[in-house]
Amino acid sequence: MPALETIRNIGPAVAASLRAAGIMDSQTLHAIGADAAYARLLANGARPHFIAYYVLHMALQGRPWNDCKGAEKDALRAQFDNLKARYCDTGQSELEKMLNQIGVVPAQKKPPA
Repeated sequence: MPALETIRNIGPAVAASLRAAGIMDSQTLHAIGADAAYARLLANGARPHFIAYYVLHMALQGRPWNDCKGAEKDALRAQFDNLKARYCDTGQSELEKMLNQIGVVPAQKKPPA
């Protein structure tokens, strides 16, 4: 199966994060799509970052990372905010969030199937 790095805009660091979240190759990434992949990254402890989110969308479309503009970027921002609210803004205190990050508190949200 083709490596994640064969996709435009996916470098070694992003590929490593995707693999850590259970997305092992480009075929799997294309099959689940950018939203499900980013949700897995968040559920795996990645810090939310809007640019990383829309770069993933652009990558799966074979477009330059900075090609996202205007209404398309606004729509992706709304989707990003929704994912962030589901996987990051869990109502936990800062201490609970830190304990969760190091594995002391079980994760409250599970990644999508």
